[in-house]
Amino acid sequence: MTFNTLDLVVFVAYCLLIITMGIVVSREKKGHVKDSKDYFLASKALPWWAVGASLIASNISAEQFIGMSGSGFALGLAISTYEWMAAATLLVVAIFFLPIYLKEGIYTMPQFLNRRYDGRVRTVMAIFWLLIYVFVNLTSVLYLGALSLETIMGVPLQYGIFGLALFAMVYSIYGGLKAVAWTDVVQVVFLVAGGLATTYLALSIVGDGDVWSGLGQLRQAAPGHFSMIIEKGEMMIPDGTGGVRDAYLDLPGISVLIGGMWIINLNYWGCNQYITQRALAAKSLNEAQKGMIFAGFLKLLMPLIVVIPGIAAYVIIQQGADASFIESMTDTVTGLPKSDRAYPTLLQLLPPGLKGLAFAALTAAIVSSLASMANSTSTIFTIDIYREFINKNVSESKQVTIGRITAVVAFVVAAIVAPQLRQLDQAFQYIQEYTGFVSPGVFAIFIFGFFWKKTTSNAALTAAVLTIPLSAAFKFITPNLPFIDRMGVVFLVLSVLMVIISLLEGKGKDSKKAIAIDQELFATSTKFKIGAILICGILAALYIVFW
Repeated sequence: MTFNTLDLVVFVAYCLLIITMGIVVSREKKGHVKDSKDYFLASKALPWWAVGASLIASNISAEQFIGMSGSGFALGLAISTYEWMAAATLLVVAIFFLPIYLKEGIYTMPQFLNRRYDGRVRTVMAIFWLLIYVFVNLTSVLYLGALSLETIMGVPLQYGIFGLALFAMVYSIYGGLKAVAWTDVVQVVFLVAGGLATTYLALSIVGDGDVWSGLGQLRQAAPGHFSMIIEKGEMMIPDGTGGVRDAYLDLPGISVLIGGMWIINLNYWGCNQYITQRALAAKSLNEAQKGMIFAGFLKLLMPLIVVIPGIAAYVIIQQGADASFIESMTDTVTGLPKSDRAYPTLLQLLPPGLKGLAFAALTAAIVSSLASMANSTSTIFTIDIYREFINKNVSESKQVTIGRITAVVAFVVAAIVAPQLRQLDQAFQYIQEYTGFVSPGVFAIFIFGFFWKKTTSNAALTAAVLTIPLSAAFKFITPNLPFIDRMGVVFLVLSVLMVIISLLEGKGKDSKKAIAIDQELFATSTKFKIGAILICGILAALYIVFW
């Protein structure tokens, strides 16, 4: 992929804009010293549109642009269920999770666990999340982001890793969440505009210059790629080695609507520090909930940006008219079209200017996620480890300093570890599998902590300890059970164990640390209700049309 002058101007302008904005919003008024609330929760002053934009910018990264387009190529529109189910999940989190978090006045997820359970649960989960954020999330986004740059631009992997880390550090370390959240507003503009440019090009190629014609031809040329619910044996997809496997193992039919997909989404959007931290930083509960609605509408749009280009690439390959496109998509080892090459190949075809914009969009997706993860890592370490065990009387300004140092250390460690992921055959699949081992336990701990007053600390600790061994056991015992279904089974087993332990230990009595909730806590504004109804209506229409 070659850049001309216009592309470089667009990309450099984007980089300068983000860095400048990050520095400007980080400046404090004369005489004001930045405290922990300023650094970790953006002074609790984010309006709804900043909350929503930051949620999406934190969520979307290279794995969506590259990986989901690749899944669109192989699986079709069905992979959109991750995005569309997320829109519904955001409504659930906004109504039932956020009011509890904001009522408790917490900064971090481990803080909530301490309030609801005890210090053991808090510390175990804090350490666990720190390890996940540094060695899984930060490392994987750095690796996959740098791999994208290597594939598209020919940038050596090591240079790409340190370049992305440095870019994210420059604008986010000093200002904390305020710098991250406000620059995310701009990042989302680039992300959406650049993504739509790639979609426009892909549909134009399919439709011989006519985008609307291209959209219509997609469904005619690949009808099997427009089914949201995949039944067993319905679709066989490439396994990456020249063979095929059943797509049902990735998206097991109706389970994506009523099974384990809810655990994936509710755990990610409702119990994940670097996601919930944005909502905790909102001006008010109402602003936080409106931000969730905004993010929900953006989620409905995402498949148009990250899935449709992959389907278009599939149709272009099937038509066989563009030899250079087919050659670029072909894997040199297997001699077959490689799904994950779809998005990089399309980027190479963009005209001057738009190519720079699309590349800026991809970079925006990567660095915004990196900045969010590093900021949340520093928040958990400072609040739940340093302030709790190392220096209980630490000053506000020292907490900010510790937060900055932690973020730098997290980036350095992740940048050192990231190249090692190249030894894995399918790094992203391994990472998804690993985090999926944990999600059932984390979600069980939170959902029972919210809504069942009898849940005890020992029950929560049991779920935390057993979630990985149980998931590994089920994977070994039932290797043909789809990943999403396995998560549902593990969640049910852990739930039963938590109920039994709580009843035996508490003898049927409510826990002393149970959260007091009532119906008024879950009241929402009229604007929120209208937005929620619109999202549900659009989702219903999409699933009816593409069932």
